[in-house]
Amino acid sequence: MQQKIDKIFKAIADPTRREILHALVVASVALPITDISAKFDISRQGVTKHIKILADANLVEIKKNGREQMIYPNPKSLKTVSDWLKFYENFWDDKLKNLANYLDNK
Repeated sequence: MQQKIDKIFKAIADPTRREILHALVVASVALPITDISAKFDISRQGVTKHIKILADANLVEIKKNGREQMIYPNPKSLKTVSDWLKFYENFWDDKLKNLANYLDNK
């Protein structure tokens, strides 16, 4: 589980990868790498490296369609991070409630 979260955080740590993922999610369809690379001021090879990191984190899926590689968004993987963060959100909510109770009873 921790390794999965680490891969997701690594993938979304880079602004270009976040933009790629966002573009795919907003498009709501698979896009070819050529269309994705046209949106960025970096080489197609650079975009491909970013996409491979996103794929390694299971945030996108790469499928061949003839000679073209199609990139499908998979934002459901972000739920892993959301669940992880939820633990800390609950932890701090409880701590702040306890503090409020303590101050109210003083």
